[in-house]
Amino acid sequence: MSGDGTTAEDDPLQTAVWRLRSRACWVDAAALLTPATPQPALQRASLLVERCLYTEAGWEDAEDALRTAEALAHTDDERGAAACERGYLAYAATLFQVRDRADEARAALGRAAALIAPGAPGRPLLDFRRGLIAENLTRSPQAARAAYRRAHAGATAHADPLLLSATWRHLAGLALREGELTEARHGFAESLRIREELGYLVGTAPALVSLADTETEPEASRLREEARRLFRLLGGVPTWLSDRLSPPEADAATA
Repeated sequence: MSGDGTTAEDDPLQTAVWRLRSRACWVDAAALLTPATPQPALQRASLLVERCLYTEAGWEDAEDALRTAEALAHTDDERGAAACERGYLAYAATLFQVRDRADEARAALGRAAALIAPGAPGRPLLDFRRGLIAENLTRSPQAARAAYRRAHAGATAHADPLLLSATWRHLAGLALREGELTEARHGFAESLRIREELGYLVGTAPALVSLADTETEPEASRLREEARRLFRLLGGVPTWLSDRLSPPEADAATA
């Protein structure tokens, strides 16, 4: 996840970008941004990297956009944010077995950590992504939990609801694997609530499926059926959710 959704105070361009992004139209959203200065270039790269996480496609477009953002970055915050996106793209390529770029992912997020100050607005997203690497590549749940908790606190402090929905979701996933059903159900429910309030449709189906894993029948089946409806509505995105929906018991990595 990257970015914090949209609010009533957002300008029309950002509102349009958010609406397209939330409906899995990343290419259309990116086309609204002119990558002539660091911020729109970075936002465009972020959109196309996120597309890779949800569709397992568009790798070259994301690489091109990221190189542009890296070339335009001048301040430490800009360089750090670009490095954070670089690490996220390398993580995605490794997670989906496109190419093993785990070392690149770790190195890029390490560079980002050296450039982004601990209290900066971009730090919680960096902490979250370091948690993803710890959970899914290093297989270190303790390190992942610590990183997610830092990201959760930072997302709360910086009022970043979309990131908060992601930290709730991944902390709940760790709790579920440890058999903490009540804690997991609460976390998944909070993640779903936030995504529904934001109108983040592309992230709602995964949240429904995760919550269903903690519920009994008939509620579990109702949640999965709602997830299937959204999945079909968005044209089969996110791609990695298909195995979770049919058959329901199948397991899959989540981005």
